[in-house]
Amino acid sequence: MTEHPRTDLRPTPADGATGHARLTAATGLLFVGLFVAALVLLHTSPGLGVADADYAAFYADGGGRTLVTIGTTLVPFAGIAFLWHLTTLRLLVRARTPTPSAIPDGLQLLSGIMFVVLLFVGTGAAGATALLMDLTNAPLPSVGIARSLSGLGYGIVFVYAIRGAGMYAITSTTLLAKAGLLPRWAAVVGYLLAAVLLLATTFNPAVVLVFPAWVLLISAMVLVTSRSTNPDQEGVA
Repeated sequence: MTEHPRTDLRPTPADGATGHARLTAATGLLFVGLFVAALVLLHTSPGLGVADADYAAFYADGGGRTLVTIGTTLVPFAGIAFLWHLTTLRLLVRARTPTPSAIPDGLQLLSGIMFVVLLFVGTGAAGATALLMDLTNAPLPSVGIARSLSGLGYGIVFVYAIRGAGMYAITSTTLLAKAGLLPRWAAVVGYLLAAVLLLATTFNPAVVLVFPAWVLLISAMVLVTSRSTNPDQEGVA
């Protein structure tokens, strides 16, 4: 029997899944790059426990505080990239499982948005003094006020935003595993990284870097598995 060429050029589910996987990986890499760069720059600010004289000297000197200002302004772009990553990941899951489990699906969306909002608020508070000094002619606020703003920012990011990231990692790992987009070992690693985000009680920046590590893992896995698995060929001998 002569085979006729395909005349219906509409995308197949496999085409859609592959495209969404590429976007998920690309936006994930963009988020990681912007997020890590912002954290490195923000980390140049003085710690909460430094002497008052050193704290005031840092913000009086334009060089160091300018790095903090740049890091603060990079955070919104990292957040935008993350929202793209969140959306394309959800589209990828739906291309493989049109009706994902309602509870992890809903919690994933809410926790992802919560992470971005808290990240913006926390880094905005932590970088407020540097922004004030770099972008206005206002006098340097008292060390007590500057330190309080930094402490507020640290608390929002390390106590609240990171928990939102942990919940996002758990629910996303669950959705991707059920969609067949994560091998078992990657799902286990994803859950372990999520547990670190949920349970860590420290201001060490290394904890924050766990989340971009999880995003890198997921981005690589969905790209590989979407290429190696074609839904249209499943079950065909």
